[in-house]
Amino acid sequence: MFSHLHTHTEYSMLDGISRIPDLVYQVRDMGMESLAITDHGNLYGVVDFYSECKEAGIKPIIGCEVYAAMTAMPRSAAPTTWCCWPGTTPATVT
Repeated sequence: MFSHLHTHTEYSMLDGISRIPDLVYQVRDMGMESLAITDHGNLYGVVDFYSECKEAGIKPIIGCEVYAAMTAMPRSAAPTTWCCWPGTTPATVT
């Protein structure tokens, strides 16, 4: 049986648009038995995903897409300002 093993949800900033309930029920309606989520660098949607899958009779596969660097970035080269949402005040790293 086919299962998607590289799926991003709304919790993957700028890369996923699928809402978890819609995704789970679409997979169920297509006759799939399992589904994975692999959001970028976070597990924020895991509890909702697990609950929705169990309710729909789908086997949840939990993952996370992470990136590893061979060397650490020197602090002097790291960005000093972070801003994630439009209209918010940037946070400065000191």
